[in-house]
Amino acid sequence: MSTKVEIKYSELVRHAVIDAFKKLDPRDEIKNLVMFVVYVGAILSTGVLFRNCSGFNIQICLWLWFTCLFANFAEAMAEGRGKAHADALKKMRTKTLARKRDGQRVNAAELRKGDEVVCEAGDTIPADGEIIEGIATVDESAITGESAPVIRESGGDRSAVTGGTRVISDKIIIRVTADAGNSFLDRMISMIEGARRQKTPNEIALNILLVSLTALFILVVITLPAFARYNEKAASQTGVVLTTLPVLLALIVCLIPTTIGGLLSAIGIAGIDRLMRRNVLATSGRAVEAAGDVDVLLLDKTGTITLGNRMATEFIPAPSVKIEELADAAQLASLADETPEGRSIVVLAKEKHGLRGREVAEPHAVPVPFTAQTRMSGVDFGDGTRRIRKGATEAVQAFVESQGGVMPKAVTQIVEQISRSGGTPLVVCDGKNVLGVIQLKDVVKGGIKERFAQLRKMGVRTVMITGDNPLTAAAIAAEAGVDDFIAQAKPEDKLARIRHEQAGGKLIAMIGDGTNDAPALAQADVGVAMNTGTQAAREAGNMVDLDSNPTKLIEVVEIGKQLLMTRGALTTFSIANDVSKYFAILPAMFGVLYATTALGKGPLDKLNVMHLHSPESAILSAVIFNALIIVALIPLALRGVKYQPLGAAVILRKNMLIYGVGGLIIPFIFIKLIDIALVALRLA
Repeated sequence: MSTKVEIKYSELVRHAVIDAFKKLDPRDEIKNLVMFVVYVGAILSTGVLFRNCSGFNIQICLWLWFTCLFANFAEAMAEGRGKAHADALKKMRTKTLARKRDGQRVNAAELRKGDEVVCEAGDTIPADGEIIEGIATVDESAITGESAPVIRESGGDRSAVTGGTRVISDKIIIRVTADAGNSFLDRMISMIEGARRQKTPNEIALNILLVSLTALFILVVITLPAFARYNEKAASQTGVVLTTLPVLLALIVCLIPTTIGGLLSAIGIAGIDRLMRRNVLATSGRAVEAAGDVDVLLLDKTGTITLGNRMATEFIPAPSVKIEELADAAQLASLADETPEGRSIVVLAKEKHGLRGREVAEPHAVPVPFTAQTRMSGVDFGDGTRRIRKGATEAVQAFVESQGGVMPKAVTQIVEQISRSGGTPLVVCDGKNVLGVIQLKDVVKGGIKERFAQLRKMGVRTVMITGDNPLTAAAIAAEAGVDDFIAQAKPEDKLARIRHEQAGGKLIAMIGDGTNDAPALAQADVGVAMNTGTQAAREAGNMVDLDSNPTKLIEVVEIGKQLLMTRGALTTFSIANDVSKYFAILPAMFGVLYATTALGKGPLDKLNVMHLHSPESAILSAVIFNALIIVALIPLALRGVKYQPLGAAVILRKNMLIYGVGGLIIPFIFIKLIDIALVALRLA
């Protein structure tokens, strides 16, 4: 079973509709104070129907309830995919019997931290733990979705195992590291279901702003009846301004920021779900938001910036030797070399010089495989005409001298030059003749430089961490396009760098998998631990990458920034909406004050720029638009605005132009269309 769960859209909508009604529970509604005001308004408008059950009041009452339901529906849609993930994970929590080291069999739920259990081939691992003895292949597809089994062994950075996974071969002894109910699986389920989703600092600050605006508009609307009565008396007009309780409630709901209030929770949940779909578990909602505010990214070189395996990049011939002759000999010497470096030499000879791989088993050819002792590989031809070797400089030099040859000074200089540039030289010879040098390099991943450039545009600085010497580190850093590097890095160096950056007010993200990475992961604002790493690393980080892909850290930052961009865009749109609805309702409400004739229009009617049919149609149109716009924006809230690697100032300008101006114009258009429809249907 994989965490990548597919669910039909129709099923998702059906469950969301049911959950929308369930969320009408006051204990759920009060969690969102803006929508709680709408909820109370809907209840009060329902009470009014017992005294005055007019068609106008019924419509207001229904649309206030619809506004509550649509906001609940948005949140339920965001939670829907997560619940599918959680349900799949719950099925894994079957009753498993665990065999303790002393031979006693107990239920997995009875295991406690520190207990030691034995697992053999075919057993389900009963609880999270560390392997203290043995080595085994483990099927982790239930957690990661990856079908290929992985090796787990004691004493290294791959000793952590997860409850619910299955041992494929061999035997291991595990020390339990989590009590029942606090396992990795339990934390995944709780986080996905939102049980532990805490509001982030920015979300809390935005909530305070929204509640303040809500309180302000409630006070404004409360004063309207007195203002209306005073002006009616002054104009010698009676009952020309609609100030009934349903009207005032509708006015409050239209003026307070219900759009962002109804979508705010969905935006946060959707951000966590986007991470989950990329197989990253955020153990804290704050971590997702913090990823969007990250200033500095700390990345290990090997496997993140580079491919991790040294690859052949160039053939450099000795003086008077043709490059084709060197490439041919290098390929022959590598045909029996099954290391990644050996295979890359065969590929390079084929791609750059058109040399196709040949069978070493051809007549008179005897392969010489690479060994750690000889540090060479090659091929001997049975007729004794050729003995080709490729390998470390010292090993090949000794071979050449044993054949009566010498290492040319020019080749020695090439070897030194490659070493200084951060590469690895391999010398090729044919008997006593040295043909040249193969340059191996830890190849920088394709496209990584462009991704770092995008991060730089967003104001994120990248720092490469490597154990290489400063010269090699500088060469790779320049090629990869990182902003800075830490060479010959030790665990304490990572921690010191994070603390130094944080002291300067920066937010730091880093990735790690070993126990020695745990202090730095815990110190970082966003610490992404590899699922293949140790239990200490997984506990220290606030995110876990189930795929154990080091480059995922860049995606995590992009998702965090997309979350902040989405929230900012919809907040801008919501507040702009409120301005438009203000100009739609109030002029229509007060349009007949101080009219000179019985059927005339007063001076405030000049502000009724949409020429809405009547105060009743204006109020109903605004309430209907206010409810429907939440539904219309649900896909954007769940998907997120399109991510672009831009600076904060540029994003703000785009938000103001697209969502600010758009938020002002769209209500005018659609409120007018709804007004026309209501009049045509004789509903207002």
